[in-house]
Amino acid sequence: MGGRANYVAGKRDVSDVRGGHPGGASAWDNQARAAGCDVGGYNVTVSQANTQYDSKDNFVCGTYETRIQNPRTTRRSTGALCEGAGYFQMSSRFAKPLPPINAAQILKAHGLRADKSLGQNFLQDPYALEKIVNAAEITPNDTVLEVGPGLGALTRHLAAAARQVIAVELDGRLLPPLREAVSGYTNITIVQGDMLKISPAEIIRVPDYLVVANIPYYITSALLRHLLETTPRPRRVVLTVQKEVADRICASPPDMSLLSLSVQVYGVPRVAAVIPAGAFHPAPKVDSAVVRIDLSPAPFIPYTLLDTFFALAKAGFGQKRKTLRNSLSAGMWKPPAEIEATLRAAGIDPMRRAETLSLDEWRELTARCAG
Repeated sequence: MGGRANYVAGKRDVSDVRGGHPGGASAWDNQARAAGCDVGGYNVTVSQANTQYDSKDNFVCGTYETRIQNPRTTRRSTGALCEGAGYFQMSSRFAKPLPPINAAQILKAHGLRADKSLGQNFLQDPYALEKIVNAAEITPNDTVLEVGPGLGALTRHLAAAARQVIAVELDGRLLPPLREAVSGYTNITIVQGDMLKISPAEIIRVPDYLVVANIPYYITSALLRHLLETTPRPRRVVLTVQKEVADRICASPPDMSLLSLSVQVYGVPRVAAVIPAGAFHPAPKVDSAVVRIDLSPAPFIPYTLLDTFFALAKAGFGQKRKTLRNSLSAGMWKPPAEIEATLRAAGIDPMRRAETLSLDEWRELTARCAG
């Protein structure tokens, strides 16, 4: 915690500081009563993290942490007594909602249109933005790499929750409105470029960080592999993609795909939220979903075998209607008899199809082919 803590810290009574609470006086009263106690007679300290203020010193965004101590006998909200020799402590955080953006107006003001070739649909619904931030579980000490900030709607929410945000935008046309949207923030760095061509080590200066991305589905696998095979590696990745793509990422046998396999080799994905098409501008034809991927310390396939694994996977899914015996033979340029022998040695029926294999079976097959 830090920032402008002296703004309200050090006051001795709730009534003295509650006017400075971003939620107003009633928020102080409600917070105190939630402890089962009357307002007044409390020792209160307030600290802040990542707070932003306007030119008139009004709170714009960020988080407050309040700690209320009552040296008298009090009753907790659970009904348990805290004897007079001790004290009650309560810590909670508050944040002022950010004003929503109007993507259509911003684009019109800058003479721009969404580029369909880049899959641009700008998320602007504040509730959807909160879902993404919640899924990422950002702490005040986190650094966040945002891929595809667009008009900066999500960037502001990330900056309000994190210590630092590094936003990488491919489309140079969007830089003026993006910079305009985040001009009041001191913890945002904007980088223009293609994330697929930028090494994380060039822009990330900490060993532990998060990735939040709103990307077209067709670069999902390539982006993940790019981020996860270099250093430093993120500990968590949160993607906003089409709902159908999210379901594919989280699929299990017998419905696996090259995409789900490419993601799950690095970590465990789950759908954290669904975002309706109307939350975007322009509105896409389908709903989207937020996919959270908690990364494993190391890939499920050893680093030294990843090239072999991806070659096998691409060959296996290259001709979906064919059996593994035939698809791998065609994709790996090997005789069918040799492929069949390798599959049997790995304990896999050559007549099965790629989508039915588990990660364990892919790992065994990869080891057999590499050996």
